[in-house]
Amino acid sequence: MNRQRNRGRVTLATIAAVCAVAALPGQAHAADGPAAYTFDPAAVSVRGAETNADAAELKPGSVYKSSVKHGQKLYYRLELDDRTDAYVSAVAVPKAGGKVAYGDGITISIRDLDDNRCSSEDVVFEAAEFPRPIAAYAHRTVDKDSTTCEAGGTYNVLIERQSKATSSPDAWDLELRYENEPAPKDKGSMPTEAPKDWTSASPVPPAGKQKRSGGSSFHDATGLESGEWVDGIAPGQTRFYRVPVDWGQQVFATAALSNSSKSTEYLGNALALALHNPALGHVDNATLAYSGAPNSVSLDPLPPVAYENRYASAADVSAMRFAGWYYLSVTLSPAAAEHYGDEAIGLTLKVKVVNDSKSSPYRGDAGIFGVTDEDRDMAKSGLGADAAGRSGTMKTVAAAGIGTGSVLVLGLGAWTLLARRRTLPAAVPPGAGGQPPPGGPPQAW
Repeated sequence: MNRQRNRGRVTLATIAAVCAVAALPGQAHAADGPAAYTFDPAAVSVRGAETNADAAELKPGSVYKSSVKHGQKLYYRLELDDRTDAYVSAVAVPKAGGKVAYGDGITISIRDLDDNRCSSEDVVFEAAEFPRPIAAYAHRTVDKDSTTCEAGGTYNVLIERQSKATSSPDAWDLELRYENEPAPKDKGSMPTEAPKDWTSASPVPPAGKQKRSGGSSFHDATGLESGEWVDGIAPGQTRFYRVPVDWGQQVFATAALSNSSKSTEYLGNALALALHNPALGHVDNATLAYSGAPNSVSLDPLPPVAYENRYASAADVSAMRFAGWYYLSVTLSPAAAEHYGDEAIGLTLKVKVVNDSKSSPYRGDAGIFGVTDEDRDMAKSGLGADAAGRSGTMKTVAAAGIGTGSVLVLGLGAWTLLARRRTLPAAVPPGAGGQPPPGGPPQAW
C-alpha cells in the first residue's frame, strides 16, 4: 500500500508539472496599469559602501540588488586579471509616484586603486521628467595602447546619484550585473577603427500586426523579432522588450501611440523610448509628444554590430560593440492619466533587424554576447528569459512526447483508480469468499 501511495504522489507531481507547462504562454503581462519593476530572482542583496575599503566584492556572471540614497556615492569591488574585459551595469529604479527632475540620474564608473577612471557612463532624466527604470554601464577593457587600468588586481565600482532638492528623497533600488567579455580569437589582428558611415534608411517591417505584451523589467523582457507588434501601455507604466541582434546586423525601432477620444491636451514628452545593449549599456533614447492623435518616434539609425565599434568616440556607436539581446524600454508619462484616464493607450512597436549574421570574433563560447538559434526561437515565440527558464525546467515532461491534454486525461484516470483502490475491501485469505486458490488466475489489480 505504501508503494501505491508513492505512485500516487508521483502521478500528482507529474500532473502539477504539466499544468505548470500549460500555464506558460508566450508572455502574459497585463496591460491594465503600472506594475512594479521585476528584479531578477537570482539577484543577491549587497550593500554599497561609502568607503572603498569596506566595499563588497561583485562576482562575474552574477546579479545583485542594492539601493542608493539621494546624493550618495557607493563603492563595490572587483578582482580583475590583466587580460579580461569586464562590464558592470546598474539599473536605477526610482519609486513609482515619486518626482524626478531634469538632470537627476546616476553615474557609474570603474576605477583602479589610485582612483584613475577606466570608464564611466551617466544616464539622467532629461526632458521626460517622470520616474522610470534607467540603466548605464562601465567597463575595464584591456588596451595595449593605454597605461591605465591594465594591471590585474582590485578595482572599484563607484555609483553616484545626482538628484535635485525638489526631487523625491526616497532611495532608488539598484540592480547590478557584472559580466566578463570573452577573449577574441586574435586581438592583435582585430580592427581598431570604428566605422564612419552606415545605412540610415529605416526599412519597412514585415506586413501584419501581432499582439505581444511587454515585460516589467530587463529580466522578463518580452522577445521580439522583426515585425509590427501591438501592445497597450498605461500612464506611469514601463514596458520591456528584447531583440536578438547578431554580428553585422542593424536594428531599427519605432514606437507609436494610438489616438484617444478622451482629450486633445498636449503633453510635450509623453512617451520615452530607450535602447540598451546586451551588457545594459545605454545606446539611444527618444521622446514623443502626444495630443490625443496618433504619433510616433524612432531611434536614430545605428551602425551594424561590430567589435571595432568600441573605438568610436560617439557613445551610441561605441555601445554597438557586441551581439546579443538588445533591450527596448517604453514608458508612458504618469501625467497622461490626468487627461487621458488610467486605462492603457494602444502602443505599436515597429522593429526591423537587417543584414546577414557574421561569425563571432570570440575564441570560445560567446555567452550573452552572441545570438543562438534558441535566442531566435525565443524571439519568434515571444518568450522572455524568465519564461524560457521556467519552461526549461520542464524538459523531461516535454521529452516524453505526451501532449498536455493526454497527460491530464491519464492523470484523471490515475486519480480515479487511486480512489477506487481506497474503497476496495481488504484482501481475504486465498480460497475464501470465492477467491481463487494459489495457482489460480491472478487478481486484476
